[in-house]
Amino acid sequence: MTIAHPPTPGTALWVHAHPSPSSLNGHLLRAGVRALSADREVTVSDLYAQGFDPVLDPGTLIDGAPGSEAGPAGLADLLGDAHAHDRLPADVVREQEALARAELLVLQFPLWWYGPPAILKGWFDRVLTAGFAFGDVDDRGVPRRYGDGGLSGRRALVVVTAGEDAASIGPRGVSGDLESLLFPLTHGVLWYVGIEPLDLHVVHDADALGADGLAREVERLMHRLRTLDDEPGRPYRRLRDGDYRGTRALREDLLPGRTDLGIHRLPAG
Repeated sequence: MTIAHPPTPGTALWVHAHPSPSSLNGHLLRAGVRALSADREVTVSDLYAQGFDPVLDPGTLIDGAPGSEAGPAGLADLLGDAHAHDRLPADVVREQEALARAELLVLQFPLWWYGPPAILKGWFDRVLTAGFAFGDVDDRGVPRRYGDGGLSGRRALVVVTAGEDAASIGPRGVSGDLESLLFPLTHGVLWYVGIEPLDLHVVHDADALGADGLAREVERLMHRLRTLDDEPGRPYRRLRDGDYRGTRALREDLLPGRTDLGIHRLPAG
């Protein structure tokens, strides 16, 4: 059973995944938190600085005893059981408490091998456990996932720095469209547990900005954060609304013939 976690208005959790404080990401973190703190209470999880361990501890999965037989239960069930019986490690509990309070989640990272750094993936693995972030069903027996669940009522801003230019990582780019590359994050992680992602905030050519470019990108992020409350949402389709009825594939009568990932967005307006 998932416990719903209503967020506290005016709060934010900023999760930062870059190892160097003097990097572009370090500058964006400090400026961004400063801008966001003007009207919000901001908690920062600087994963590298705090030495966050991205690896699951097998000792938390069965009776807290390393080396115990796991049996037939799946990993999600084992983590849900650890959550229900207060066996999760203290560092995970702290992150869950901060996330449960937050109305806004900011995820900031460099694009490494066309995805987030491993330390952030490990944060998802360890923090978004069954029983905390998902695992319940509604009164019709539909799993409370994809737009519903323990963390619904929140929005997320993904801030990503990329070494490539906007063309090479755009819709026709040789590296693939960034929206599609990060679909596993925006839809498969955030929307899965009920968090609505805003439009990506992308810094292109991150390795060649120079001093003027750095100043420009810092100001652009600060402006975005100051106006964040005025941004319209871009929600995906919710599982509970029936668009995937029966097979978990989008109904044939909706956008027939299309197979791109954009089909999972709700129509504008």
